[in-house]
Amino acid sequence: MTETIRVFVGCDPNDCDLEQMMVLDYSIRKHCSQPVDIHWMQLSRDPQSFWFSDPQALQGWRTEAWTTPFSGFRWGIPAFCDYQGKAIYMDTDVIVLCDLAEIWNTPFEPGKVVMAKGGEQSWRFCVSMWDCAAARDHLPAIDELRSKPEIHQQLKKYYKKNPQVIQPFDTQYNNIDGENSPIEQIKILHYSDMGTQFSHALSFERLQREGGTHWFDGTVMPHPRPDLQVLFDRYYQQALEAGYSLDTYRMAKVFGPFPKYSQKTYTGNKVTRPKHWWQRLGLFKALSRS
Repeated sequence: MTETIRVFVGCDPNDCDLEQMMVLDYSIRKHCSQPVDIHWMQLSRDPQSFWFSDPQALQGWRTEAWTTPFSGFRWGIPAFCDYQGKAIYMDTDVIVLCDLAEIWNTPFEPGKVVMAKGGEQSWRFCVSMWDCAAARDHLPAIDELRSKPEIHQQLKKYYKKNPQVIQPFDTQYNNIDGENSPIEQIKILHYSDMGTQFSHALSFERLQREGGTHWFDGTVMPHPRPDLQVLFDRYYQQALEAGYSLDTYRMAKVFGPFPKYSQKTYTGNKVTRPKHWWQRLGLFKALSRS
């Protein structure tokens, strides 16, 4: 029997990310050669939910120090899985362009608890795979994860200091905003710059019609790689033509306000907004190829 790939996705609980969720879901299933079970991780008012949060009572998941509505959830995945088996995590602002079985069927090396992008002092866990049993000794108990708003930052520092437990994978499994790569080389595209996300034109307009507001409160601008915007738009249209619908991903009842850091002063990343001439040169070359 073919093993089912478990994918956990961090996303907003107020229907802000519907477009991203639909494109991600479609892109995973478009390319995957094995069955996939996608679990959308969203804040919940239900005390029985693993993702329960009550900001007013300071109970459940504490989000005050998070930059997104799901920043700290990735660390809770092994506990959700009862510290058994494997699990892939990804943010919702992702387009999968490869067969996820490539990652899923990669064996963990002895002593490794998580696969991620990076090396030495720089690691990114926004696309990653956990060995849930092995991770138990390298994560706080679930009650501590939920109750500490700053736990996300603390754990990033912990893994930075303990890179021996991280197994690096192909950098193209978490390509950040293109990274000067042609689309043909990208395996998983993470359009990470919150100000230039391809879905904003669709989601902001839809939320305005529906009387809602988006969780990102920073400045919205075009992505510097028009070819990647075209890619997102194509997958969005293909998903609709294949019978996918935004309504599939709506919350039965939206969560409502929750505390988090503001992005009003957000400055993006060095890929989308180069600060040095050699970085701008790399972006120019990428634009010339697109």
